[in-house]
Amino acid sequence: MSMPRARPIANVWKRKPSLRVKRLKPQSTRKSIKGRLCAGPFFFCASACHPFTTLAAYRKLLGSRGKRRMIRRRHLVLIAGLAVGAVTAATAEEKPLDTLLGQLRGGGGPNSVERQVPSSADEVRMSYAPLVRETAPAVVNVYATKMARAQRSPFEGDPFFDQFFRRSPRRSLRRSSSLGSGVIVDSSGLVVTNNHVIEGADEVRIALHDGRELEAEVMLRDESVDLAILKVENGEALPFLSFADSDSMEVGDLVLAIGNPFGVGQTVTSGIVSALARNHVGVSDFNFFIQTDAAINPGNSGGALVDMEGRLAGINTAIYSRSGGSNGIGFSIPANMVRAFLAAAKAGETRFERPWLGAAFSPITRDIAEALGLDRPRGVLVAEVIANSPAEVGDLRAGDAILAMDGRPIEHPDALGYRLATHPIGEPATFRVLRDGEEIDVVCTPTRAPDLSSNAILLEGQQPLAGANVADLTTALSQRMNLKGRPSSGAVIVEVSPGSIAESYGFRTGDAIVELNGSRIDDATTLQRLVSEGARFWRIALVREGRTFRQMFSF
Repeated sequence: MSMPRARPIANVWKRKPSLRVKRLKPQSTRKSIKGRLCAGPFFFCASACHPFTTLAAYRKLLGSRGKRRMIRRRHLVLIAGLAVGAVTAATAEEKPLDTLLGQLRGGGGPNSVERQVPSSADEVRMSYAPLVRETAPAVVNVYATKMARAQRSPFEGDPFFDQFFRRSPRRSLRRSSSLGSGVIVDSSGLVVTNNHVIEGADEVRIALHDGRELEAEVMLRDESVDLAILKVENGEALPFLSFADSDSMEVGDLVLAIGNPFGVGQTVTSGIVSALARNHVGVSDFNFFIQTDAAINPGNSGGALVDMEGRLAGINTAIYSRSGGSNGIGFSIPANMVRAFLAAAKAGETRFERPWLGAAFSPITRDIAEALGLDRPRGVLVAEVIANSPAEVGDLRAGDAILAMDGRPIEHPDALGYRLATHPIGEPATFRVLRDGEEIDVVCTPTRAPDLSSNAILLEGQQPLAGANVADLTTALSQRMNLKGRPSSGAVIVEVSPGSIAESYGFRTGDAIVELNGSRIDDATTLQRLVSEGARFWRIALVREGRTFRQMFSF
């Protein structure tokens, strides 16, 4: 975001030649008559309590006889009359002087709020200390180390310039480390953290609350939800945090954030839940975060967001900041999502698989909401239903508007994605659907997505895509791979062989090849035929995370 251009300070504060700065004179101890007259309103208020003493004090304030002549007699008469009237009113209401003074101080009135000091030493000493003592031992530090080749050029790593550096002499290795936080969620030694904390690491270690360091093994990691499960062997039960029901949290609930910011050591900050179901955060494919104002800084990634019952409410993941420090806007992955991810790791899954419904969805805009008869834009619109999918079996139709799932309101497609991700595979789900102006319930049973990569084609030969397995880009495959911005046609890379030419040129799983040497790619067979023809120069257009890239390679 561009910042407005600031005007130079010298121009803002430049003094005009005609102006001169005048030094202020010391204030005289003798008060002017005008100043004494301005004290009249004060003496009028005080006269309501003690009129005669106030009158005498006012006359004394007037000073000598010469100056007294400047005050007309009617001023004294007016003040005396007002004082007598105030005394008469007070006498008529029979209110003691103390009551009147109490009302002037703001207390004793019928609408005043009674304020009390702490009645006991226990109330004075109230703090989060007992809660921290209970939960802090389950939060650990995560150290990730990886070996990387030192780059000699800023262009290395780019698919186009890699062709010039791929055959360069072997470069020396350097060790790089990253620091984050983690939470023990099982006494056997299962630790949850963010995927970006340990991504690409060759060695992962954790430091317990008591200072011991243990080697950790990565059981399961997923970049799309930015979570990872680590396993440590300790030989004894470790302290852990149980999960809270993040769906029951409300805006305003008190929370604690525990982690290791900037590597200074374990730190606890407090705050509230600022918002729920935040989407479009942009840190991962998962867009359903808890927002908190508890201070979260670099190094807190993977740390715990704890509720007031000492349970894990979320995993701290990201912050919104222009300076790199906390601005009071932090985001945490809800505990229910973490629980589903942990269940997949305990089941021995090698990848986190979300339940598959077999339908494509789009947001409901203001115009669509008006056409459907909704009071406001909410829910998701069913854009497409795949044949023989759980959605078709459950009679979910294109054009339906899903308003709720299992009693939970659905406001946007990201909310539906979160509800499906946390729903157990193979269990029925009830959808509240608006169809033809009437709300009905549709029951569907999400299943595992079909494995469509078995029909993938391995590209071979001396060309940039050698070693890539590609398949036809279909709705079912794009949902299984959670592709963003899916083009209408193309061939998607479902796997890249380690050490292959495609890997060295920077191609990734999920890249959709849509054009090769000026020819449109309709399916994987078309791509295989074009690469088999060979060429000296290769012009490739691909879609990655919704963005189109065009590269040229020589081979």
